[in-house]
Amino acid sequence: YVDSNSCAPLIFVLSPGADPMASLLKFAEDKGFSGDKFNAISLGQGQGPIAAKLIQNATKDGTWVCLQNCHLATSWMPAMEKICEDFNPEVVNPDFRLWLTSYPSDKFPVVVLQNGVKMTNEPPTGLRMNLLQSYLNDPISDPEFFAGCPGKELQWEKLLFGLCFFHALVQERRKFGPLGWNIPYGFNESDLRISIRQLQMFLNEYEEIPFPAIAYLAGECNYGGRVTDDKDRRTLLTILADYYCQEIVYDSKYKFSPSGNYFAPPKGDYDAYVNFIKDLPFSQHPEIFGMHENVDISKELLETRQLFDSTLLTQGSQAGGAGSGGETALFDIAKDILSKLPKNFDLETAQEKYPVKYEESMNTVLVQEMERFNKLLDIIRSSLQNLQKAIKGLVVMSAELEGVAHSLTVGKVPAMWAKRSYPSLKPLGSYITDFLNRIVFLQTWMDKGKPFVFWISGFFFTQAFLTGAMQNYARKYTIAIDKLIFDFEVIPRETSDSPPEDGVYVIGLFLDGCRWDKKKGVLAEQVPKILNEPIPIIWVKPALKADLPDRGDYQCPVYKTSERRGVLLTTGHSTNFVLMIALPTDKPVQHWIKRGAAMLCQLDD
Repeated sequence: YVDSNSCAPLIFVLSPGADPMASLLKFAEDKGFSGDKFNAISLGQGQGPIAAKLIQNATKDGTWVCLQNCHLATSWMPAMEKICEDFNPEVVNPDFRLWLTSYPSDKFPVVVLQNGVKMTNEPPTGLRMNLLQSYLNDPISDPEFFAGCPGKELQWEKLLFGLCFFHALVQERRKFGPLGWNIPYGFNESDLRISIRQLQMFLNEYEEIPFPAIAYLAGECNYGGRVTDDKDRRTLLTILADYYCQEIVYDSKYKFSPSGNYFAPPKGDYDAYVNFIKDLPFSQHPEIFGMHENVDISKELLETRQLFDSTLLTQGSQAGGAGSGGETALFDIAKDILSKLPKNFDLETAQEKYPVKYEESMNTVLVQEMERFNKLLDIIRSSLQNLQKAIKGLVVMSAELEGVAHSLTVGKVPAMWAKRSYPSLKPLGSYITDFLNRIVFLQTWMDKGKPFVFWISGFFFTQAFLTGAMQNYARKYTIAIDKLIFDFEVIPRETSDSPPEDGVYVIGLFLDGCRWDKKKGVLAEQVPKILNEPIPIIWVKPALKADLPDRGDYQCPVYKTSERRGVLLTTGHSTNFVLMIALPTDKPVQHWIKRGAAMLCQLDD
């Protein structure tokens, strides 16, 4: 504020988990700009003219205006740029200030950015710093608020500490990538603030602590309101259950982690809690998140990949390659891939050999898969042939071809292919090998008949294959398909000499965040430094929903890639999600939920 003047806007560059509005309102109050002297408006559709009028009035009256979320009103940005350019020290009241908040956006006016005072409020890193910030900030730092539960100080202070610890935990889980959250949510201080106020209100109004109510408000509304993935919601509620419980209140040394490094502090005054937090370790072991130590390796691999991707972006697209040497190399790569590509599938022969039959849905699955792979084959083949022609100067190098050339040079899958392809995070070489393996899988099926064990990772659209398996069973036993559900059994071997009586055998899945104990036939902890392990054959067998008992198995999600996130479909699942597979476990189910245990159809290498 000291560096600013009436003609230079003050810009908050937002980051996930940090919300400067509460601090700004408090600052405005301290400076005597509260009430009518401070106007805030959140930009969006139709808010531009209202904001312009507010600024016009404030420049005369010498009040403050805050425009929130500038990145959401990209169409109004040129108008805002003009308003800021027209600020004149002779006309503008010296007390006037314009505050702007925006996420980083390429549509934000550069002139405003250059002239303004820029600030950012990164959320603190590490559990200790996160907890400390929660306790040093409003409302907990207000002595009146902290003593706001007369007669119930023990319950209030214990649950408050648990809630702040939960808040720090859900934010810190983000750094573990998909093992932490499928989608990195922007949980922030406003979620914590409203949850704290609700906690105090419920404790004061009820004799007994209403755990279901406070857990629902925090887990489903305040924090859960941001969560769009149902597997993430399951994780969130599982973590919250450890901190909103009877034990945290009445157990004087309630442990947050198995080692006991983190625990609920004994009852004390405000300063005692702050000192307790300051004595916590600076860096945290993955066990506090309920995760295996291997997760640190996953986190570092993720950071390395992001660094390399960012470095490649700064290179620019040297599509033509450096002179003739680069072009020759590019031509050779295209020629090499083209030489490996097989001919398209003969769909007519396939339809004759595998016609649409009432009792065999897999025929339809095979033909539809072949159609999808033919389309992708056509795109890969034509783009490489056109690229070769463009290098020779026979056709014009279009923007799309330039993109293909750049991707081939840096060993990535071109965007042109990825648009029509199945999800894959593999580099170019591995992608081509995997693609050819999938084609061989379908060709073998066509030549030699239905396989005994299906390579589930080899399908373009896995859900069609699973529906086919369910349909076959429903038609064989004349049961309505909506009364059926999949049951699962892990068979401790890699191959089979015969198909199962009902259902299908599948192979090709990798465990992430756990491994399979073949001797005991249950989920087990990972071996240090081994991140993914293949699981043996899984027998996917349809069964009546009514007949299936609850065995206490872990419902393990299956994803197509390690990214785990995709586009949300109308079914409520993402495009990356395949199905839930129930796996036996000798540990509580919550253990694996916190581990982020899942199965992947393919690895990234």
